[in-house]
Amino acid sequence: FPYSIKKISEGRMVQQLWLEAGLNQAKVSQAAADMKQFCQQDAQHDPLLTGVSSSTNPFRPQKVCSFLQ
Repeated sequence: FPYSIKKISEGRMVQQLWLEAGLNQAKVSQAAADMKQFCQQDAQHDPLLTGVSSSTNPFRPQKVCSFLQ
């Protein structure tokens, strides 16, 4: 029983390795350049880089009524 489970597991591993061997791999330098270009193309619209104006920020602190203070 344990032998057959081990054989099935090894068969799955070999199948996975064959699958991965057939994938096209990109060079790290090219992948990094692509990611950099992707990030820079819309950087001027990214609120994490440019900030959010206080008038459009839904998470700004709410104003407290001066009569209640």
